[in-house]
Amino acid sequence: MMGETLRERIGVDLGRRVAAEEGIAWAIENDVHYVDIQTDVAPNAFESFDDARCTHIREACEKSGLHLGLHTLSGVNVAEISPFVRDAADEYLKAYIDLSRRIGAEWIVVHGGYHFTSCRGIRMQASIERLQRTADYAEKQGALLLLENLNGEPERAEVHYMPDTLEDTITYFEQIQSPNLQWAFTINHAHYDPIGIAGFVDGMDMSRCAEVRVADNNGEYEIHMQPGTGTVDFGDMFKRIEGAGFTGHYMNGFGTPQDMLDGREYMLARAREAGVAGA
Repeated sequence: MMGETLRERIGVDLGRRVAAEEGIAWAIENDVHYVDIQTDVAPNAFESFDDARCTHIREACEKSGLHLGLHTLSGVNVAEISPFVRDAADEYLKAYIDLSRRIGAEWIVVHGGYHFTSCRGIRMQASIERLQRTADYAEKQGALLLLENLNGEPERAEVHYMPDTLEDTITYFEQIQSPNLQWAFTINHAHYDPIGIAGFVDGMDMSRCAEVRVADNNGEYEIHMQPGTGTVDFGDMFKRIEGAGFTGHYMNGFGTPQDMLDGREYMLARAREAGVAGA
């Protein structure tokens, strides 16, 4: 957000590590302004969000100014094509939108699903069409969806996430023009792509980026590492992304909540060394 320091813009993805209420209290205590939670299973099982729980969480965020987001499960195949389960995939995404309205969440991170090598085309088509329907519903409900670029798998793997490459990420956003679908840029997924973080920043329309998801990486395969233990140059990352005009929030996604607090300090130090304004 405009006017916030870089420290204030770096959030923490609590996922299902703690109950939402506990996580919100922890965030407020530790001066964390942005939080993601995942609401598929305990301690934040979807069915547990009755009116009382939703009201409590919404009021806590409003009182403190905390920005709350929801994060759908990447294991749910948004590219589903089979009878019955394809309908369930639609309902799953709609349910997250409905919950976001009840709980006061400002965004919902979504995914494109995955394909098996022999059915890439039909599953990508199903994925894009499903996300288009979901974006249409989000427009009606006043919800914001953030599509994450997922991790690439080895070339000979049978299963591959979508979108993972720059080309596929561009395809999704060219096909789905809704203002209620923006980009969640996961830098550790981009880091071990041949074009790297720089290639994604240069190749994407950064005006559609609302969140940057952050972890370190070894440059070889999918792993969410503590900043400073991998090969990501965080000073260069911040310099490139901020220089491209990004004003949204960052979301740490690695280790424990304390690890993510420590990682925030490490990344801020690297940003200051790189001369990033506001660090």
